[in-house]
Amino acid sequence: MATILDTIVQHKLTEIQLKKKLFPVSHLERSPLFQRKGFSLSEALKNSKSGIIAEHKRRSPSKHNINQKLYVNEVVAGYQKASACGSSVLTDNSFFGGSLEDLQLARASVDFPLLRKDFIIDEYQIIEAKASGADVILLIAAILNAQQVKKFSKLANDLGMEVLLEVHNEEELQANFNAEVQLIGVNNRNLKTFEVSTEISKQLSTLIPKEIVKISESGLKSANDIIELREFGYRGFLIGETFMKTENPGKSAQQFIEEIEGKK
Repeated sequence: MATILDTIVQHKLTEIQLKKKLFPVSHLERSPLFQRKGFSLSEALKNSKSGIIAEHKRRSPSKHNINQKLYVNEVVAGYQKASACGSSVLTDNSFFGGSLEDLQLARASVDFPLLRKDFIIDEYQIIEAKASGADVILLIAAILNAQQVKKFSKLANDLGMEVLLEVHNEEELQANFNAEVQLIGVNNRNLKTFEVSTEISKQLSTLIPKEIVKISESGLKSANDIIELREFGYRGFLIGETFMKTENPGKSAQQFIEEIEGKK
């Protein structure tokens, strides 16, 4: 039985083939953003007391409508003002309501690290990310083999971008130790049951190499969650819905960050 992840990947394959016809790589490489020097998310996280990466996300397959009313440029500017370390911008349209234009508008609005969050399965999308102003790309171990992760990471690094590798379990982590990634994100959401628990972040914490910045993703709702996970060596925390479901995500992020820093 096909999972939602399988459905997304199948749709993404078709989408990429269609886009390649309209916008070949040579077109993407002429983007004014292609030569810009990127910001380092890993360095920002190492030097931060909070480690918050604040996400712009309109909807998702599990939560059909999170917030469709806000403008991406205002949201990310609010996140930067709140002293977040960077922002994650969803660029998948069919399942999350995002777009590359969201990433481009975000890039024009802020001067801190931006992560292109999408389902990357082709080198074309990495070049597309660079051309649209991304500093970091997300690679999801659950939809890629080790050879693809290694190859895609090298391309991203060669283009001056960092790589956040997302894993869900020890098997995915162990399979990708040879990839040159700067950040590893542990997704606390079980892909089979969709249950969320930070226990998986705790379990995998000692297995992630010390030189790689550890990030915990999904289900982080309180400052106490962050404080607890910092004890396990995590320096980055990807938070979207907690902020996006409010009327002012930037203000929500600011209050959250101030609470974390107040507890330290």
